[in-house]
Amino acid sequence: MILANAKERARFFRFAIVGTIGAVIDFGVFNLLTVVVRIPAVFSSMFSFVAAVISNFLWNRYWTYPDSRAKPMSQQLVQFFIVSVIGLGIRTPLFAWLEKILIDISANLLPNFFLSPTMIGHNLALAIAILVVLIWNFIANRYWTYNDVKV
Repeated sequence: MILANAKERARFFRFAIVGTIGAVIDFGVFNLLTVVVRIPAVFSSMFSFVAAVISNFLWNRYWTYPDSRAKPMSQQLVQFFIVSVIGLGIRTPLFAWLEKILIDISANLLPNFFLSPTMIGHNLALAIAILVVLIWNFIANRYWTYNDVKV
């Protein structure tokens, strides 16, 4: 298993930190677009995803996989983008499906103090979708985008 190797565990840890930074960017852009600009949630989710992907590529290229230089940056960017688009294809319908369920659950179970049930439902749906896509992204990028790195 890939995580049995200490070097791979360190890469996964860095990948997870990069993912956390990406998630902060993702949530920040998402909430800015939905709350301030009032763009519909599904579209805001797509825009915030792109912002996070750009950040994640740069951090992964220079920090998580600094020894990955056999491929040109442009090739890795295209591969990373393809993996991310597939991730977006997983994330968007999952988010659209979960948001309705989680908004209803939030409206029924939680008092409406500072955060509305819609905001809670949107953010919970986004968090779940991000976790699912994180797993896909790590595996696909490790074995395709950064396959020039020795295990």
